[in-house]
Amino acid sequence: MRVAPTIVLTNEERTQLERYARGRSTPMRLVTRARIVLHAAAGEQNCNIARAVGTTRRAVGRWRTRFAQLHLAGIEKDAPGRGRPSRLSKSRVALVVRKTLEEKPPGGTHWSTRRMAATTRMSEASVRRIWRAHGLKPHLTRTFKISRDKNFTEKLADVVGLYLSPPEHAMVFSLDEKSQIQALDRTQPGLPMKKGRAGTYTHDYKRNGTTTLFAALNVLKGTVIGTCMPKHRHQEWLKFLRLIDRETPPDKDIHLIADNYGTHKHPRVQGWLRRHPRFHMHFTPTSSSWLNMVERFFRDLTQNAIRRGNFTSVPDLITAIEQYLAHHNSSPKPFVWTATANDILEKVKRAQAALDKRPSV
Repeated sequence: MRVAPTIVLTNEERTQLERYARGRSTPMRLVTRARIVLHAAAGEQNCNIARAVGTTRRAVGRWRTRFAQLHLAGIEKDAPGRGRPSRLSKSRVALVVRKTLEEKPPGGTHWSTRRMAATTRMSEASVRRIWRAHGLKPHLTRTFKISRDKNFTEKLADVVGLYLSPPEHAMVFSLDEKSQIQALDRTQPGLPMKKGRAGTYTHDYKRNGTTTLFAALNVLKGTVIGTCMPKHRHQEWLKFLRLIDRETPPDKDIHLIADNYGTHKHPRVQGWLRRHPRFHMHFTPTSSSWLNMVERFFRDLTQNAIRRGNFTSVPDLITAIEQYLAHHNSSPKPFVWTATANDILEKVKRAQAALDKRPSV
């Protein structure tokens, strides 16, 4: 009588298998295999596992045995020789890869499966499989910008140091303006979400004015001091600094992290800072808005309160922003900065090296 092998999982193996079993983008065959092994590790018999997973008893026995012999590698890769062999020659596969990486389609900026299939005289499915196997995604791009600030390293170390090790008996704020927030009202009422259908709204809108949000994120606590004003000149920036002065304990030093916008360095602003020595300014490097933590709060504000909102006037928009601020401050959760200055510098060096290797156009 054949006895099914006993499956004993390490903590790392169990974590990885559970990730496979839950993964939405994980191939279905790997999801099934992970579920088989998890059931087997629980001591279940093959016939019961087959019913629970929705496969055959023979398949359960095969993947249970392969995991017992090879562990995760046994289910992550198919056995040699399984499946129909590819009818595409290596030269044709290399042709698709070369064209994708080195050429552009006539009159276009990037390849699609249809264009590549027509050019190479193969099916779209074949092109898609080749791209997937080689990790090629011509339809996707990512934006980047390497700072040219001469003092990049010093400014980076200064700001990251405040995030990772804030000074004692002081408060650290990341602050900025979110300018030109539009009060948009849709031209027609949308339909609410219901089962089987997403909510809808019209693609066009009416512009009913703009406002600018000034926000200071408390790096340690996650609370936000915010106010809306119609403009974002140095006069408004000074009003915002005075608001921070009133809203913070007078015996605390205040460290402010801001970008290099001209109003932040206006002579009148510098004069005010000299008269208030407890305020210390720290400027991020140029082209490094990602280093300003308050931008993460702005993203959440846009996503959760503005993008889908309908605002018939600027006061209506300001009310929505103030309500979001009040809700956020009622149960604040600070954003945790984890990257060290050295980690960031290494990434910047790799990005610069990649740019230097780029062939001239």
